[in-house]
Amino acid sequence: MGLSKPFLDAISTDSVRGPLNLITDVPGVSVGQTTFNSGTHHTGITVVKPTADNIFLNKLPAAAHVINGFGKSTGLVQINELGTLETPIVLTNTFSVGTAETALAEDMMAENPDIGDTTSTVNPVIMECNDGDINDIRDVFITKKDVLNTLHHTGESFDEGTVGAGVGMSCYDLKGGIGSASRVIKIDGKSFTMGALVLSNYGFLRDLNIYNVPVGEKLATFKAEQKQKEKGSIVTILATDIPFNSRQLTRIAKRASVGITRTGAFIGNGSGEIVLAFSTANRIAHYPKTELSSQAAITDDKIDRYFRMTVSVVEEAILSVLTHATTVTDRKDNPRLSLHDALRDYQAEHQDPDIVRLQDQLGI
Repeated sequence: MGLSKPFLDAISTDSVRGPLNLITDVPGVSVGQTTFNSGTHHTGITVVKPTADNIFLNKLPAAAHVINGFGKSTGLVQINELGTLETPIVLTNTFSVGTAETALAEDMMAENPDIGDTTSTVNPVIMECNDGDINDIRDVFITKKDVLNTLHHTGESFDEGTVGAGVGMSCYDLKGGIGSASRVIKIDGKSFTMGALVLSNYGFLRDLNIYNVPVGEKLATFKAEQKQKEKGSIVTILATDIPFNSRQLTRIAKRASVGITRTGAFIGNGSGEIVLAFSTANRIAHYPKTELSSQAAITDDKIDRYFRMTVSVVEEAILSVLTHATTVTDRKDNPRLSLHDALRDYQAEHQDPDIVRLQDQLGI
């Protein structure tokens, strides 16, 4: 998926899109979603499974980076201390974090009877955004069963936009949600992949800039519903089969902020902007057979091109949110317009040639 048209920001010239242009182009990664979108319920669950096998027994190198810490994610402290990921990743709304954490812990214990008994506990990773503008977030109705069902139904193909955890999210005061993209790059003659999935719920309309078109300034003169304070968030998941160690993944995760801001955002005070990056190239055994271990890793003096790759894949994932999201009627019966519908309404009165060109470039 990703954008239906070519991505025009050529910051990463030696990488190309993956076959699906989704995070699931990284071998072994799968995604599942549960969507609630009726009445005052506009919320859901998105699960990223990093591997098809037992991730607790064979962990992945990982790193978390907090760009701005206005958030309620779980599991990130241990990831940055130990440098490993040992569970799937669950995305949902802020007030469903506790339910999701309990469900994920129970699912991991069911798969691993030794957890909390003969070995350590488990580190569930739940990440969230506040969808309370659109969803009645005080009605905490998502159940453990909903989370477990999502965990058990993942695949390579998934929808973007107003789905899963993204149903109630906004992006630049327009409809936000889930977006994804991927890049493939050659390393020593072999193909490796990086994919991004974002839960996008941030930004002021007036700041939105796409391909150097100040589309937000144009729409801001036309669209009345705009927030006055930044109180959204964006969660970014980066998956790759490039053999980065946890230190290098920290450096990769930091570059996600550049992709986020290339569409105009400035990382506001109330925006929880958090990145989680993992690599499937190396595995870390929970029960190691030897005390010494070795892992392949990229040479640091060649890492700039992977930084560029990161920026590119994150920026396209955000644009994919905006192009796939559909207009939703919020909990107060007001429409939260998609970019497609906002541009259509704007053009009905203005016939702006810059917007005509942008609509064609984005395929909307």
